[in-house]
Amino acid sequence: MTKSAAPKRHLPTSPFKAPVTQAPKHFAVGDRVTHDVYGLGRVVGIEDGIAALVDFGSAQTRILSPYAKMTKL
Repeated sequence: MTKSAAPKRHLPTSPFKAPVTQAPKHFAVGDRVTHDVYGLGRVVGIEDGIAALVDFGSAQTRILSPYAKMTKL
């Protein structure tokens, strides 16, 4: 059995609150970031909301949007 990638829709008659959608994260060149897998790094390039090129010291890695595991310091 496979799971669908589509989010469940919220019915207006539901007694539960609608899920809050978070705004996409925006990074700029030079931002210091931390990544759950790679650690501390600095953004060295941006690809128009598609990906960010981050220098983690030992390697440069292209991190794809929505940047779930990366936060700005």
